[in-house]
Amino acid sequence: MYRHIVLAALCVTTGYAFAGELDTLQGGGIDLGGFRGVVYYTQADNSFRVVATIAESEAGLPVRFEATLDEGQSFTISVPGRVDEPSQAVEISRANGKLFVAGAEPAPELIRASH
Repeated sequence: MYRHIVLAALCVTTGYAFAGELDTLQGGGIDLGGFRGVVYYTQADNSFRVVATIAESEAGLPVRFEATLDEGQSFTISVPGRVDEPSQAVEISRANGKLFVAGAEPAPELIRASH
């Protein structure tokens, strides 16, 4: 059943960038450049079971990330950019009993060494 919820939410949220607080089983869209998807969580005991699913397009193969977050924990999903473009990242964190989704700072630009 959860699989159907995620797939339906993924279809609805294409092109929608979400940043903010989520409630239990409330799907939020995420946008990582060419990758779009959805994130939601369920509560189990004192932990949040977070599930994020992204795909490169509607026809692209989806990739799922799962994590169990306790109070004060977070994780980041990042997608590398093309040459001379920054990576895209989203941070999912738990604070004060709530789940937050926000764009993360891009990685510092790499400098190529001359030959």
